[in-house]
Formats: sequence, C-alpha cells, structure tokens
Amino acid sequence: MTSFKQEPPFQHGQRARSAVLFCNLGTPDTPSTPDVRRYLKEFLSDHRVVEIPRLLWWLILNGVILPFRPAKSAAKYASIWTPEGSPLKIWTEKQALLLQGWLAQRGHDVLVRYAMRYGSTSIAEQLDALKAEGVTRVLVLPAYPQYSATTTASLFDAVYAWAATVRNLPELRFVNRYHDDAGYIESLAASIGRHWKDNGRPEQLVMSFHGIPERSLHLGDPYHCECFKTARLLAAQLGLRPEQYKVTFQSRLGRAKWLQPYTEPSLIALAKSGVKRVDVVCPGFTSDCLETLEEINMEGRAAFLQAGGKEFHYIPCLNDDPVWISALCELTQRHLAGWPTQLAPDPVALAASRSAALALGARQ
Repeated sequence: MTSFKQEPPFQHGQRARSAVLFCNLGTPDTPSTPDVRRYLKEFLSDHRVVEIPRLLWWLILNGVILPFRPAKSAAKYASIWTPEGSPLKIWTEKQALLLQGWLAQRGHDVLVRYAMRYGSTSIAEQLDALKAEGVTRVLVLPAYPQYSATTTASLFDAVYAWAATVRNLPELRFVNRYHDDAGYIESLAASIGRHWKDNGRPEQLVMSFHGIPERSLHLGDPYHCECFKTARLLAAQLGLRPEQYKVTFQSRLGRAKWLQPYTEPSLIALAKSGVKRVDVVCPGFTSDCLETLEEINMEGRAAFLQAGGKEFHYIPCLNDDPVWISALCELTQRHLAGWPTQLAPDPVALAASRSAALALGARQ
C-alpha cells in the first residue's frame, strides 16, 4: 500500500504560486573520504548512470570501487574546494538567485530554488519545501544543456519518485534540452570572445563534453548528436573553420568504450603534432566543478604541457556571467508561458489608477 507524505495545511483562497527548480548533478558535502564515498554510492547506484546487470554491478561497486576510489576522489575534490565550499554548489546557488532576480525584474512572481540529483540539497527536499510555501506549479530546469538519459532522465526520475509519494501534486513541466538555444550559444561565444580579446587566439579550440558509454548512443540516447550540434553552432558563431576546433569527451569511467575522441589523449596528440597553444572550453557544464577545474584545468593542462605543448588556456564555464543569466531567463520565460506568473500590482497604485480612470470618465 502506498504511503503518502503529510500534506501542508490547506488554506481556502490561497494564492497559487509558480516555481522553478534548477537542478544540477550534485557534489559531496565536504572533500572528506566518508562524504565522497556516500556521494559516489548514491551516484553510481543509479541505474541510469550504470546500465549493467544489477547484481554484477553491486559486487563491483561495493567490492572494488567504494573501498578504494573515494580516497583518490576526495583528494581531487580537496584540490578545487573553496572556503565557501564546493564550486559546483556555489555557482548553482548563485545562478538560481540571479535567475529569480532577473525574472522579478521582468515582472514575474516566481520562486527559484536549486537542487541536486545526488547529495544535498535533494530534489525531494526542495519540492517538499516548495509545496510548504504554497507552490502549485513547478518548472523543472536542468543545468544540463544537452539531453542524456544518464543525466536529464535521471533527474526526472527523482521528480517522479517524489511525485509517487504526494497526494496533492503540483502541475509539473520539464525542460528536456537547450543545446541549440540561441541565447545559450551566444553566451558561450561571448565568454570565449572575451577570453580571446584579452589573451589572443589559440591554434586549436578544444570543446570537451562529459562522456557517456558508446552503447548509450547505439541504444538511442541523443546526447552525442546534441553535443556536436552545440559545437557546430558555437563554431559558426565564432567564425571557426572545421580544422580550427575539435570536439572531445572526458570523464570516462571503467573499461567500456565511451564516446570518442577522449579529451586527454587528444590534448597529448595535439601537442605531439606541433600545436603550441590550445584553449579548452566545456560547453556541457554550466557551472565549474571537479570535471572542469581538476580534470581539465589541472590534469589536462599537465598532459598537454608534458607532451610538448607550450600554452594551455582553460576558459571557465558560464557560471554567473550576465549574458548567460539573461539567456537562462529568456529560456525560463518561454517554458513558463501560460502560467499566471505576473507580479501582483501594488494595491495603492491600482487604487490610484482606478480613481484616475473614474475621474477621466466623469469628465468625458
């Protein structure tokens, strides 16, 4: 028998409210080994992330990965941790706050909260909190521009799992993808353009996306195609010829074949071919995180320079870039269309307007 959550107190005549839940992948609470182990266990237990027989994977995860990998991963997290905490959490929280502010400036009375698919603050916790605040409509907005079952669909799974425990459900909308959104592409191009204005242009621009198993592509996951479309649109916006940029995939896990070419071997090959300077951008990440700050800006940099390269530039993620927040606001407004989100008029101003209208009518 299904057990439903206790509903918050219902008030007749309560004003309906809309909200945006901005969701990112997640991060450990601290860069300690126990916290990283808890985070990795939740992340790697997701059947969307690892699609192999459950019993076999349980043995590998608990017998091989979790006893050894967390300590190594914790050291990597410690190398990019800030006094304020995890970079991914910091940037995601800032993006949510800025998005709410930009929406308010454009006349929308919308709550914006952030949540993490794994770790804290969880999607279920934030949805509970939004219901307690009287929210009756929720737009679920992923931080992932490109759709993949391993990320976007997993996020939606968490929303559906929460919904299965709720008696009085809010209206739900989902943003699946925005890999080809004009504002998103313009934001990336503007960020890269500013970097080039200050530092000159490289011989090669490397666009590194997070990888997924190649098997996912053959099973119908559109991620690979969407990454390449983002790259083509971005290259066109920057005026790049095909030989001036390269698309690669990073963060391979395990021995299975993942989307290729892989980022680090590609950087090494470029250096050995005589390329002296590369710039690397990670268009699939909207917030800087372990995969960009440590894997690319530290490990990738070292690999390129050790292979004979002379100059490595990492171009940061969009983070709190105003051009990006404006684009995110435009995207959000389109997906909120049809919901009554306009700010309630000021009662004093409304009364004055009505009085003026009555006075004008009396004179006519």
